[in-house]
Amino acid sequence: MAASASVPSFVQLAAHPVRWQLLTTLSGGDHRVRELATLAGEPQNLVSYHLRVLRDGGLVTTTRSSFDGRDSYYHLDLDRCGRMLADVGAVLHPALAPTRKQPPSGAAGPVAVLFVCTGNSSRSPIAEALLRRHSDLTCSRGVEIFSGGTDPKPEMHPLAVRVLREDFGIDISGRAPRHLAAVTGRRFDAVVTLCDKARENCPEFDGDTRCIHWSIPDPAATADSDAYPTFRAVAADIDNRVRHLLPALARIPRSGPSAARASEGRNRSVPTEKRSVR
Repeated sequence: MAASASVPSFVQLAAHPVRWQLLTTLSGGDHRVRELATLAGEPQNLVSYHLRVLRDGGLVTTTRSSFDGRDSYYHLDLDRCGRMLADVGAVLHPALAPTRKQPPSGAAGPVAVLFVCTGNSSRSPIAEALLRRHSDLTCSRGVEIFSGGTDPKPEMHPLAVRVLREDFGIDISGRAPRHLAAVTGRRFDAVVTLCDKARENCPEFDGDTRCIHWSIPDPAATADSDAYPTFRAVAADIDNRVRHLLPALARIPRSGPSAARASEGRNRSVPTEKRSVR
């Protein structure tokens, strides 16, 4: 029997340096192939080949951009990665069972997170509510969570209100969509865009702010007869993503008093200029 037959599939998929770089990059958010090629410093056709290998292995999925249908965003399935990594440990030695570490509390101050979509009536308020829920459940009190829209709707989408209430026990019925201008002047350590159009129209942030993109289709664009199942699927996707985001936030330097002194003169607040189209 060939030696490679006993090598766990995750090891075979991740062992190539280019594929490992793609995995680590996608672990932080969704990207287009040309962005991945630039970040990897490799030709786009080579990156496309390795992405296809990762897709065939079930680690990476794609979604068509809602802003430009010629583009696709690549997304890393962190749950599948976790299961496959656990299998690797079990193959190597049964004592190597995975353990989940609690995020450090971060005494320097809370991490401020902003979720952005276009209308702030579905995706970004769902993400805001779900991250707050996970933060409360894990006692991660050092997270301040906000959301806003580049072109907010007049009111919350009723199916967004319904799915949060029925599937997660969260009531946002009294909340109204907010424009990004409502949080102008606040400092953010992480900004997460949840729709492709908002990514193109979101204000620029300086190097201190970690910008993350999740390419999530607008559930409100679905035909009325299929809308609620779509909202449920989108909410479940966002819930999975924020669950993985929470421990990653623990690695971001806090913007509390000591951090503020260390970064004096650097601004993470929401600016007024629009992001240039990529």
